[in-house]
Amino acid sequence: MQTNTLKWFFLTVLALIWGSSFILIKKGLVGLSPMQLGSLRIIFSALFLIIIGFKSITEIKQHQWKYIALTSLFGTFIPAFLFAIAQTQISSSVSSILNSLTPLNTLIIGGLAFGISFKRTQVFGVIIGLVGTLLLIVNGAINHPNQNYWYTILVLVASICYATNVNLLKKHLSDVKPLSISTGNFLVMLVPALIVLFSTDFLTVVENAEVQNSMLYIIILGVVGTGIANIIFFKLIQMSSPVFATSVTYLIPVVAFFWGLLDNEMLTPIQFIGAFIILIGVYLSSKK
Repeated sequence: MQTNTLKWFFLTVLALIWGSSFILIKKGLVGLSPMQLGSLRIIFSALFLIIIGFKSITEIKQHQWKYIALTSLFGTFIPAFLFAIAQTQISSSVSSILNSLTPLNTLIIGGLAFGISFKRTQVFGVIIGLVGTLLLIVNGAINHPNQNYWYTILVLVASICYATNVNLLKKHLSDVKPLSISTGNFLVMLVPALIVLFSTDFLTVVENAEVQNSMLYIIILGVVGTGIANIIFFKLIQMSSPVFATSVTYLIPVVAFFWGLLDNEMLTPIQFIGAFIILIGVYLSSKK
């Protein structure tokens, strides 16, 4: 398969996987606390990747481990908990839409911290994206008083973490195989995730049927939505660009919204407009 065709194929597969992640988080939170969910997501991903990719970590050079640690922190560890906490108060659909700000943040952080230049059109896209974000959040807070929209800040922080991760990967780990990066990431995170998990009441509730049912959703989220998806994502970054790779977030809200509809979630008309404005801003910020 040609490189151009292959990168679009990877982009589509990622959209389907990650677009389904938000509803899996929602289902997982039925029986698990956010800290349990986040740590279990990392643990299941780590076990899967260590089984299939342990030998690959020998390809990581000693000086690259500091970047492996940083990308594990920003790319998975922090966002795993932020999304879980946020979705205790906001819908999976809104969470996915705000996650689409990742390419926009990739551009901003790339320019400010990594010396990547950007055009006037891209700056205009950033401003438009922020306007759409405010519209989505403010209208949601007004029309959904039962939801605490201050928690949207956690999703915004998570998208900044993702953007930092992408720039770090492109600049410092482009010559490392995707499986090696993924396995190294989760090897670093495994012990901290175990510490977080066992600092909760997990051992006292694990035999609960509701908790076990929730864990099934998190196994899928960890293995497919995090482990396999990360390998594909790192490969996509290496064969394209950080902004192209993060443009998967154009498609994620479509998939997430479909799952949200099946689970009786609905956006207001103004929120739809806000979401559309965000995507326009992200598109403009991604143009070269």
